[in-house]
Amino acid sequence: MSDPLVWLPFDPAELGELPAGLRYEHVDPTSDEVPASVEEVRFHVMHYRFSRSDGELLARMPQLEVVQTQTAGVEHVRPYLPEGVTLCNGRGIHDTSTAELTLTLTLASLRGVPEFVRAQGERRWAFEQRESLADKTVLIVGHGQIGAAIERRVLPFEAEVVRVARSARDGVHAIAELPDLLPEADVVVLIVPGTEETTGLFDAAMLARMRDGALLVNVARGPVVVTDALLAELRSGRLRAALDVTDPEPLPADHPLWEAPGLLLSPHVGGASSAMQPRARRLVRQQLERYAAGEDLANVMTGAY
Repeated sequence: MSDPLVWLPFDPAELGELPAGLRYEHVDPTSDEVPASVEEVRFHVMHYRFSRSDGELLARMPQLEVVQTQTAGVEHVRPYLPEGVTLCNGRGIHDTSTAELTLTLTLASLRGVPEFVRAQGERRWAFEQRESLADKTVLIVGHGQIGAAIERRVLPFEAEVVRVARSARDGVHAIAELPDLLPEADVVVLIVPGTEETTGLFDAAMLARMRDGALLVNVARGPVVVTDALLAELRSGRLRAALDVTDPEPLPADHPLWEAPGLLLSPHVGGASSAMQPRARRLVRQQLERYAAGEDLANVMTGAY
């Protein structure tokens, strides 16, 4: 029997010394041609981007045992996962990049950086006193690994952090407590996974619980926030927002969010930084070492969260 086949979306040489006992094949994820070896794949490392064809390809892998994503969220893969196949996510790959962007969006929004950039383009000296992150209360909704990374970067700015997760634990509030916590928060950061439970979590009623002038920062998934409800709050001037994700996504050129007041947008680049690739390669190599040795894999996704 031949060694188990591993499909990689990058050159295997990028992983350094490879575990013995496995075969490696670099499959170009941008190519429309599917190699004949698809029927032999045991361990499939998915490309960072995702299209429907990527998911449908899994059904053509009768020997598939493991799917390893490079994304933290796996809601785009679950519907296509064959029964009995182990799904592992990219937890740890994007912590640093996403936490950095969260802090960037928060500081830029509070300190008025977009307005300063526009003024610079107009050669206009637009002095204005803006808000500091210092002394603010930052509510982190989704206090998992990335949420903790965000907290570590917020605390040195002399802000208070309130933690929220799916269920309560020591020092962390349950998500059911959100309505009571929101009125006290100056900045609300969303970093929950995209699931049925979190879709529409921040609807009109939940947004209405936020205090006047608060900033909503969404680095989770677009559908966590009801777009029309957020638009209404932005247009009224009661809330501000910084979004790395939107619903729909990509945002159509004629979508009203582009012109919404008090909004800073980035195009879903939370994980897209120079820090991603080294961490992705390290995780994949460690997973392959575990797989080759018959050890338990890390980051196995067994539930919705």
